[in-house]
Amino acid sequence: MAHQSDLIATDIEAYLKDHETKSLLRFLTCGSVDDGKSTLIGRLLYDSKMIFEDQLAALEADSRRIGTQGGEIDFALLVDGLAAEREQGITIDVAYRFFSTDRRKFIVADTPGHEQYTRNMVTGASTADAAVILIDARRGVLTQTRRHAYLVHLLGIRHVILAVNKMDLVDWSQAVFDEITAEFTAFAGKIGLSDFTAIPMSALRGDNVAERGSAPAWHDGPTLLSWLEAAPVGDDAVARPFRMPVQWVNRPNLDFRGFSGLVAAGSVRPGDPLRVSPSGRESRVRQVLVGTGEMPEALAGQSVTLTLEDEIDISRGDVLATSDAPVSVADQFEATVVWMDESPMLPGRPYLLKLGTRTVAASITEPKHRVNVNTLEHIAAKILNLNEIGVCNISTDIPVAFEPYAESRDLGGFILIDRMSNRTVGAGMIHFALRRSQNVHWQALDVDRAARATLKGHRGRVIWFTGLSGSGKSTIANMVEKKLHAMGRHTYLLDGDNVRHGLNRDLGFTDEDRVENIRRVAEVAKLMADAGLIVLVSFISPFRAERALARNLMPEGDFVEVFVDTPLAVAEARDVKGLYAKARAGELKNFTGIDSPYEAPETSEIRIDTTALSAEAAAEFVTAWMEGEMDYTI
Repeated sequence: MAHQSDLIATDIEAYLKDHETKSLLRFLTCGSVDDGKSTLIGRLLYDSKMIFEDQLAALEADSRRIGTQGGEIDFALLVDGLAAEREQGITIDVAYRFFSTDRRKFIVADTPGHEQYTRNMVTGASTADAAVILIDARRGVLTQTRRHAYLVHLLGIRHVILAVNKMDLVDWSQAVFDEITAEFTAFAGKIGLSDFTAIPMSALRGDNVAERGSAPAWHDGPTLLSWLEAAPVGDDAVARPFRMPVQWVNRPNLDFRGFSGLVAAGSVRPGDPLRVSPSGRESRVRQVLVGTGEMPEALAGQSVTLTLEDEIDISRGDVLATSDAPVSVADQFEATVVWMDESPMLPGRPYLLKLGTRTVAASITEPKHRVNVNTLEHIAAKILNLNEIGVCNISTDIPVAFEPYAESRDLGGFILIDRMSNRTVGAGMIHFALRRSQNVHWQALDVDRAARATLKGHRGRVIWFTGLSGSGKSTIANMVEKKLHAMGRHTYLLDGDNVRHGLNRDLGFTDEDRVENIRRVAEVAKLMADAGLIVLVSFISPFRAERALARNLMPEGDFVEVFVDTPLAVAEARDVKGLYAKARAGELKNFTGIDSPYEAPETSEIRIDTTALSAEAAAEFVTAWMEGEMDYTI
């Protein structure tokens, strides 16, 4: 090390042994651009003697070459690792650093200050126990300061420091410090952030970071490092009822079945009664295992394997909880969502929701409101754009075990994943289950899908025609229905234009309305196919995600996608309805192919090239394909 503690120099084994027993605090630094977050972390690494000699030499050389401190050490360069960050003097990605003192170990997340990187700040805050919100004393409380303070509170971080930095540049003015603290206190009270500690400091000079330095006597509170060393860590986790999301069903051989996971809360011992959620089955703990060794007890924060006295069905994503205080189970929730993707959140679009160790299909309703984090005003919204925060209702395809985020970050926090690209597009915090999710249940019916198919003489199916306006899909679908009808098949054709005269007459052509348009039609098609009909659906259906939603509603093999592939130029040349001409003239907004995208199928069952086949030949091809592929026997 560049600076070594006395214990390292005299007895490295004693140092390592002492290191094993230290508690760990995860914290993040946040605030607006150029408030000194990276400099503060660099100073903490330097003052805690966690820089190697070669790192220090490289830091000194980089400081002379590209530093911002006139040749003196620029501590921000220890953290700003991306080349773009060093060139611009800003933090783009979340940078994690480890350091320790004689009292505690730390993992600190340096998060970006720019508004467009708010999603990165949410990532860093999601695992933090404490937050250091920096403010440049010269600029005071800014919009991004309020945004980050709101997110810190929203994400359940209870231990907060308000670090008023660069006090040396305002001559350590107590009046400036008091004014900033008063303004932040007023805002914090509005969001419920009632408990925080304000510290004046100079991260660059090190005053009030690890030592008081030249800080004036009017501040008699703690230094930043002494506060971090004393902040409580995980105090309430062990005291709460036992919770363990199952990460892995451990079956090394036929004679052993264990359930492995991280204990999220509470403690567990052999003999404890447990309930499995969402199934509701109960058993007792037989063994608590860590590695291959048996333990008398496991506590929150430990990764363990539990064996049970009874053979019951438990899968990854289930939650083991104490029987007298089980977790809740629901499939509809109210939640706050932070949108983290360039593409907007569209109500009704299917996403994947990952909650704990379980991943399920989910959809989001129109936001109840979005939050202006500067004024805390609730604003009406139909969608959420990048970095916007809103309150929405969310439904999942199956019930999941959960707890409100205010009670459990592990079982109340979730991420949303785009089904097509696997990008993480949002993060959310569950408030509560919607009451209707507890009151609405599936009614058992004696006449099922198979019985209806027997009566019809063939099973129901959905034939989904997709393509640009003017591609000929409605013409082809109409011909296919006529041929099937002549063959005695029971059919129904759902056409995009016709449906918009009734069921979907309230919808326009924005992206969010298009999503809802397809969601409704997919649900209707599912019911019709369940009744035993062969349902032909002719819709532009421009988005892959919604076509995937329609496919997933149907049993395997009962959804056939027909891509009526017509080049835009050909479809526009036909322009039977004159729609392309209006779109080109700016009279028709959000028209697919012009100012709204069409996402062509990548793996459709049938592709029709209308430049090579006539509508009649295409209909013959589809009908023949269906007759060859479809098993009409029941």
